[in-house]
Amino acid sequence: MLDQTDLSILALLRENSRLLWKDIGEQVHLSGQAVGNRIRRMEEQGIIQGYTTLIDDTKVGPHLTAMITMFMVTTDHQPFIRFIKERSEVADAHRISGEGCYLLVVRVPDQNALNAFIEELLAFGNYRVNLSLGKLK
Repeated sequence: MLDQTDLSILALLRENSRLLWKDIGEQVHLSGQAVGNRIRRMEEQGIIQGYTTLIDDTKVGPHLTAMITMFMVTTDHQPFIRFIKERSEVADAHRISGEGCYLLVVRVPDQNALNAFIEELLAFGNYRVNLSLGKLK
């Protein structure tokens, strides 16, 4: 079970995962070692699954971000799930309710790469593509 201190630690890590345990401890009124123990426990329990770096793709190079809604034509989704887990273009994948079966966030360098990717999706079903015009949050 998580207590309020654990939730505070998680909130601080969400804001900046590079914070030192000592600095987190000052904000939640614990020693750095106690914070480290709590973080390790949350990692072992799978609450904290990893750390990441957010990169502004527009500053790294030209790119397209597409949101692709998949409409599966079969009830055996395992080949599709394996496919999306193996593809580096897929930044996020969600099983969804409502219209469609899956929502993919795909990042590719250009329209040619997007076309090649969606051609491969046809093996699993139909799709609808929405292009991002700019990230707001």
